[in-house]
Amino acid sequence: MKYAYLSNTPLDEALSGYLDVLAREGVALRSERIAVGSACGRITANAVYAKISSPHYNSCAMDGVALRSAETFGATETTPATLAAGSYAAVDTGDPLPPAYDCVVMVEDIVAAGDEAIRLYSAASPWQHVRQIGEDICQGDMLLPSFTEITPSAAGALIAGGVLTVEVLRKPVVGIIPTGDEIVRPNADPKVGEIVEFNSTIFSGMLEEWGARSVVYPIVKDNPASLAEALEAASRLCDIILINAGSSAGREDFAKEAVARAGRVILHGVAIKPGKPVILGFIRHKPVIGVPGYPVSGIIVLDAFVKPVLRFYLKQGPYRADTVEAVTSRRLTSPLKYREFVRTRLGYLNGRLVAVPLDRGAGVVTSFVKADGVIEIPQNAEGYEAGDSVNVRLFRPLNEIRDTLIVTGSHDPLLDEASDLLRRQFPGSSVASSHVGSMGGVMAMKRGETHIAGIHLLDEASGQYNRPYVDRFFAEGGVVLQACVMRQQGLIVPSGNPKSIRSFADIASGRFRYVNRQKGSGTRILCDYLLKKECLNPSAIRDYGREEYTHTGVAAIVAAGSADTGLGIYPAAKMYGLDFIPLCDEQYDLLIDGNAIETAQVKRFLMILASEAFRERLARMGGYTWNLRT
Repeated sequence: MKYAYLSNTPLDEALSGYLDVLAREGVALRSERIAVGSACGRITANAVYAKISSPHYNSCAMDGVALRSAETFGATETTPATLAAGSYAAVDTGDPLPPAYDCVVMVEDIVAAGDEAIRLYSAASPWQHVRQIGEDICQGDMLLPSFTEITPSAAGALIAGGVLTVEVLRKPVVGIIPTGDEIVRPNADPKVGEIVEFNSTIFSGMLEEWGARSVVYPIVKDNPASLAEALEAASRLCDIILINAGSSAGREDFAKEAVARAGRVILHGVAIKPGKPVILGFIRHKPVIGVPGYPVSGIIVLDAFVKPVLRFYLKQGPYRADTVEAVTSRRLTSPLKYREFVRTRLGYLNGRLVAVPLDRGAGVVTSFVKADGVIEIPQNAEGYEAGDSVNVRLFRPLNEIRDTLIVTGSHDPLLDEASDLLRRQFPGSSVASSHVGSMGGVMAMKRGETHIAGIHLLDEASGQYNRPYVDRFFAEGGVVLQACVMRQQGLIVPSGNPKSIRSFADIASGRFRYVNRQKGSGTRILCDYLLKKECLNPSAIRDYGREEYTHTGVAAIVAAGSADTGLGIYPAAKMYGLDFIPLCDEQYDLLIDGNAIETAQVKRFLMILASEAFRERLARMGGYTWNLRT
């Protein structure tokens, strides 16, 4: 088939143009009347007016006595006023003010004078400690204007004003149509070639958060006629339709054709990354948006287009998220033709807010789980260098980010276990970890962009771990090398070792598919050291250039049968039920910024590492010898 070319319209231009068309199409506002008790988060369809005053009677504001203020005039410490029984009335907070009286005196200011008489040592003023009719709300007051979100306090004000039901805008109904021959319903054991459909779960949660209601339709196979039929059906019941996947220009991407068949396409292709293949169209005067199948691309498109469309339906203005300025911990390159969105973790270090960019893959949905915000690289910009200032659009409050510990460097599952224990013992604390290899951690520490760097760097000349590198890169000091664990490194092989791999020399035979770690990682340095030690040539290793960034990534590839072996740590092999051929023990240490050693974040983390609970987790994982020295 002939591939359709995508346009490359700038994001702001695409959105404003689409909203203009939506305005011309006209949106029929629909409303419903609901109980105020269920109305929090909903949008008023019309102005709402009070039906009664609040308070609707003159109400005593204190416990004490009601009396006539004129009878207390002139009362002082030396000339108190004495009121006989019958000239006052005992009252409690909230009681109606007796008609004969005009003020309330607090019980604390009353002195008993015998025969039920009372004595006052200061004069009362008219209407003191009395909530007069309409003090808060007067009948007929406008409580909320049209198109206003009903907050919990606003709901309370409505009820105080006698409004028990309120007319609100109906939640827009958004139909989600998953597509693809390879897509299957969620299950715990998908077959090879099957992709579990979880995007609709993500999208439904986002839509609910934004005030919409979602309807997820059955999966539609890659067939333009079937998709057009599903679109036609959804357009009769829904206000907005999302097609998930099939929006690109591949041979089985039929979304554009289906939209054109059932309605019309306004635009196909926006200059954003990820999310370029978005489709903007209309069916029956209703928006239909083709959303890319990769989850991160889909999330970006929903935020960039679906959220503004929903706010248009709900008569809300443009959304403006909080942004902060931060320093990026590593270089970010970007193609000039796109506006790129880079997910990032954030943490404070030496008085600066540091951004730790996460994996940019369009399919890496966990990057959104971990992200504190997003860096936007403008179109026509090449990106940022490490240490550059960047603007970050926040996903969570800054006060939570202040308790974040930044850990950059070598990957080890023990960091995740320590992070979980930290979270359990110190709620609100978190760890932002970036797996960039041991040398990447050293460089981040040099630039002052991490609290802690995990390292396991073997010095070939001395055979010693880590200390020679610290002496070389931090001759001036300023860092603390904290011993952490000894761990086993070895070859990870399938269960039962079906290809009988016995030694590191075996992988240089060319018969086995190898998965390597990235350049600069301690495991890659160890790999090259072992090759040199045994006089082996890297070029003899099949797939030597295939790189992974974590030990679990290596284990996952071996477990899937995509590689025969890879160098990694024992816990990763155990996690996947794989066999392990031990080659050596190595020292995994923590390099700590000297200025951060006394911060609460670092102290808490070291406390966790020294705990018995952490040692128990290491024992369960296996392959470690606890070596912490404080």
